[in-house]
Amino acid sequence: MTIAITGATGQLGRLVVEKLRERAPDTPVVALARSPEKADDLGTEVRPFDYDKVETLAPALAGVETLLLISASEVGRRVPQHQAVIDAAKAAGVKRIVYTSLLRADTAQVGLAQEHRDTEAALAASGLAVTLLRNGWYTENYLASLPAALEHNALLGSAGDGRISSATREDYAEAAAVAMLDESHAGRTYELAGDTSYTLTDLAAAISAKAGRTIPYVDMPVPEYAAVLEKAGFPAPVAQMLADFDTAAKRCEFFDDSHTLSTLIGRPTTPLDSAVAAAL
Repeated sequence: MTIAITGATGQLGRLVVEKLRERAPDTPVVALARSPEKADDLGTEVRPFDYDKVETLAPALAGVETLLLISASEVGRRVPQHQAVIDAAKAAGVKRIVYTSLLRADTAQVGLAQEHRDTEAALAASGLAVTLLRNGWYTENYLASLPAALEHNALLGSAGDGRISSATREDYAEAAAVAMLDESHAGRTYELAGDTSYTLTDLAAAISAKAGRTIPYVDMPVPEYAAVLEKAGFPAPVAQMLADFDTAAKRCEFFDDSHTLSTLIGRPTTPLDSAVAAAL
């Protein structure tokens, strides 16, 4: 079975390649990348794969049986880009697509959910075998705020007391590897999240414990938090989107206690304290 991965040079894609090599070193893996030169260190076959060059996508999928479609990074353009990949997969004879969706994408209110719903609908209409990995929040999304929190002695946000069941990219990457290597996952939808949940107050406490000084969590109204993010250098639409994520967290959209992820990968998900310590 030949496996291919879109976005193979991205932060998640690289980890998926690594996990596949660990679990099935003899399985042919094709890394699909917009900039193939960035994939020289992956140690596997690399093929150019640019969503904006639609005519080249099907040839790049020649011989591929299972395709991991990692959600594209360009918010607002994901649906046509994903549709182009799905069409190319059908034309190339791909048998199954594994897609990294969003936790409870069918009911989630967070802004990004609609693009995932539309992609899931396109996959359902494709006639291909599909596995949906509805990934929850990534721990790294909040750990990216560590430098600012340490510099200003405060962790800012708008999530209130909302509980977040995040997992690391490595956890989600391992789930993708497991799902691709076993055909019995075809037709399944997995709601994936970390084993334990926390509030941003808990996260601030974990940071404080590892940093050796008090870093409190400061909860802010959404407009004020978005303004702070914009002042920090984020474009206004991105600042608003990040604030929207915290609003979703406040509604507990990123909470899940099913332990589906740890069951799928056969081990506990990465504890928050371990992730914070590694980030520091």
